[in-house]
Amino acid sequence: MQRGEPVLLQRDVMAITIPMGDQAILPEGGEVMITQALGGSFTVYYGGNLLRIAGEDADALGMEPVKGPELPPDADDEDIEDCVWGQMKTCYDPEIPINIVDLGLVYHCEVRDAGDDRKDVFIDMTLTAPGCGMGDIIADDVRYKVEQVPQIRRAHVELVFDPPWSPDMMSEAARLQTGMM
Repeated sequence: MQRGEPVLLQRDVMAITIPMGDQAILPEGGEVMITQALGGSFTVYYGGNLLRIAGEDADALGMEPVKGPELPPDADDEDIEDCVWGQMKTCYDPEIPINIVDLGLVYHCEVRDAGDDRKDVFIDMTLTAPGCGMGDIIADDVRYKVEQVPQIRRAHVELVFDPPWSPDMMSEAARLQTGMM
């Protein structure tokens, strides 16, 4: 299946409207166009609107859900932190085809011992625009994906707006991709 091809939904599926962040149920048999399929979630065009379908609902689009992250049995703290950052790189603003890490939206990430060989993660992140209706959705996506990392007990994600985000915070690769070099 190619991006931009019509896809018939194989079951009813919950979606989030972009950029408002409201929930909507798309009906089985409804025709959608996939406009973005990054990080395991899907941005689709349906009924004149853009909506986001979560990766765990990939079967509604006739696709396989993305497998969760894995760590070796002898993983150390550095392996766990690398896996956490890798998971955050699978999180995308549904309107921008660049992950939140390369966009420069993650200001702080700290992995702390939580006891019983488990870890808690504390993340401060921002948005490209403070009024973005997708802010809580993106933060929830980060929380969900980081909590998929083996040994992570809980991810605490805080949306912050100081300092304000600017394109200068983007990685070199992201600036190249957007033509902002």
